[in-house]
Order: sequence, then C-alpha cells, then structure tokens
Amino acid sequence: MGKLVYGSGNRSFDIEDRALAHLRVVFMNKLRRGEPFMFHHNEPHVSCSVWTHPAVPLVFQFHGSRQPSLNREWVEALMQEASSPNGLRLVPEPTPGSVTLADAVG
Repeated sequence: MGKLVYGSGNRSFDIEDRALAHLRVVFMNKLRRGEPFMFHHNEPHVSCSVWTHPAVPLVFQFHGSRQPSLNREWVEALMQEASSPNGLRLVPEPTPGSVTLADAVG
C-alpha cells in the first residue's frame, strides 16, 4: 500500500501501489501542462476532495520495491477523468484491449 502525500504533509491518502503508479503519471502530465484539477479519493467512511495545482507539493510513496507495469488504457481513462468537470476519481482498471476505437474516439 502506497501513499500520496498532499501539501506540506498534513494530508495523505493510502492508495495501492499499482493504482498510485498510474495516478502519478496523470498528476505529472496534468501539472506539467499547468492544468490544475480536482482529485477525489474515497476511503472507508471518509470522502475527500483536494484541488491539485502545480504550486502544491505532492509526494508519491510506494511500499513495494518494484515499479508496477503501466496499463496505457487505464492512464487514458484516468486522464479523461482528470479533464472532466467532476475531476479525477480512481476508476477501476480496464482489462487491456477492452477499449475499442469507438470508445476512444466517441
């Protein structure tokens, strides 16, 4: 289980390493482009939303020693979430090859 530390260490989110690796790519790409976004995270009995901006420090802490392989379709789905009016929520990982061209285009 990894951890996303938001701000000056006063807020953190426990996130499974594989999911955290995918979220890191999304955060990096959005913030590198100067695109702030809302991030929503649900934990047992708690739901939290934070405004993510390039000026806010973020730390991605991984528990495991291996870098998880990335599922491009999951990264793309998460990027779409982050660009939506509702902001980024961790959606379930799609099975590789499950997204069709029609899904990606329309």
